[in-house]
Amino acid sequence: MRIFSGIQPTGRKHLGNYIGAIAQWVAGQDRGDAIYCVVDLHAITVPYEPAVLRESVYDTAATLIAAGLDPDRCIFFRQSDVREHTELTWLLTSVTAFGELNRMTQFKEKSGAQRDLVSAGLFVYPVLQAADVLAYRANEVPVGEDQRQHLELMRDAAERFNARYGEILVVPEHRIPAVGARIMDLQNPENKMSTTGGTPQGTVLVLDDADTIVKKIRSSVTDSGSEVRRGPDKPGITNLIEILAAVRGTEPKEIEREFDGAGYGTFKAAVAEAVVDYLAPVRERYPALRADEAALERTFAEGAEKARAIAVDTLADVRRAMGVGPVR
Repeated sequence: MRIFSGIQPTGRKHLGNYIGAIAQWVAGQDRGDAIYCVVDLHAITVPYEPAVLRESVYDTAATLIAAGLDPDRCIFFRQSDVREHTELTWLLTSVTAFGELNRMTQFKEKSGAQRDLVSAGLFVYPVLQAADVLAYRANEVPVGEDQRQHLELMRDAAERFNARYGEILVVPEHRIPAVGARIMDLQNPENKMSTTGGTPQGTVLVLDDADTIVKKIRSSVTDSGSEVRRGPDKPGITNLIEILAAVRGTEPKEIEREFDGAGYGTFKAAVAEAVVDYLAPVRERYPALRADEAALERTFAEGAEKARAIAVDTLADVRRAMGVGPVR
């Protein structure tokens, strides 16, 4: 089985990113042939600073490796280093419906937030995302719940391509974690945790120090009553239960059972301690990895070479099937 996933280099990574994506990436190295990339081309679809983007790519790479991503056990590269992604994007636009792209929730949200230019890149973002995956004929894509719509568009594009040109592309399946697929803001648990649209106090960053993590979790919004249980009337506690269950690798019902009658204070203290311990290895390994940009570039280059060897073959098959370029 081949696994593929990409991660944006924008913003500092937070607990939701870690539980929903990064932890899955690390685990995926033991489940199949894993291919991962830092998707810097996706990051330029909204306003950005070039120098900041370059730094963020290194930040993200160092965070992933510190979390347990091993370039010797997976293929890890920078998206823009493999140009087959962009060519395949253009070819896939021919089997992607305008109406499908126009219905994408992420496009509506991000375009609505732009004050000036809404880039065409933001509109075709899902096609580039499809090319990222389909270039490697991946069987599985570990993603958060918020990417389900994009995955469905990707599957539709692959099926439409195959129906028109022959069975060339693999139609991937998504893998969404059963627990922790959508971690919410600690101060506003109706919204997803985010470094761009969330609250600073409600967003636990992967590289936050222990005291900061404890403070954020202890000051998280709670609900009426004192029962540690999930429910639509208790979004704050439900979110903390999901976090603790994901960090411990257990079921939310086990957390509810353990803290039955304990009260919010005791429960929050346990969540804070567990999250601090969970993220500690990353905080410890990150500084040395981030400081060696030459080593990160070598990792990217070696990964891109391996990735390109796969993507070139896929693109050759796609071009041949579509009648593009010379006959080979």
